[in-house]
Amino acid sequence: MVDKIVILTGAGLSAESGLGTFRDKDGLWTRHPLEDVATPEGFARNPALVHDFYNARRTQAAGAEPNAAHRALARLQQGWPGAVVIVTQNVDGLHEKAGSTVIHMHGELARALCHACGHRWTAPQTMAPHDPCPACTAKATRPDVVWFGEMPYFMDEIAQHLEDCALFAAIGTSGQVWPAAAFVQEARLAGAQTVELNLEPSEVSRAFHERRIGPATTIVPAWVDALLKEWAG
Repeated sequence: MVDKIVILTGAGLSAESGLGTFRDKDGLWTRHPLEDVATPEGFARNPALVHDFYNARRTQAAGAEPNAAHRALARLQQGWPGAVVIVTQNVDGLHEKAGSTVIHMHGELARALCHACGHRWTAPQTMAPHDPCPACTAKATRPDVVWFGEMPYFMDEIAQHLEDCALFAAIGTSGQVWPAAAFVQEARLAGAQTVELNLEPSEVSRAFHERRIGPATTIVPAWVDALLKEWAG
């Protein structure tokens, strides 16, 4: 059986598609404090502000196109003879536009969630606090994204993939958001080789066996080409 590859992707992967990262000097959190727009408490205080924030992000993501890094990962997933599991912290949908199948641990901008009954559905382009849930009619709709203080999705499934993989890669991640920041340690404990591909070293960079530093659109396609060439012999 060919070795399984697990790849964690973060906001840095989509930066070259024109979608801003959160933690750089011009990032989203510099304009919108995270406690106001990315916590359950912020939503409870001002749901209209939170919906406006995510409506803008949804519109921006809908107009964005995958870059060379997204397309390279789709090529790896399609060309590698074993499993390639892509776990993303991104909510923008660009992996799917590039042709990949991914696990969305932080949810999706394109999905809506009723916080009264838990029903999920495809989000309209614009959402508002008074929108009724199509299942229970409660006016309790919110973006289906994971906010700070909430548990990411699919953690049991991700843990199993980390235990089973032979190679773990983190691409475009800050290493500041947990539990994703601990994935490299989990993969190493299970015996995997680990590589970080990033514009600059992350907060957990020293935990990786190998680091490749540079723009995602340059280093990710080169890394994918090398993997596929090595497998082809």
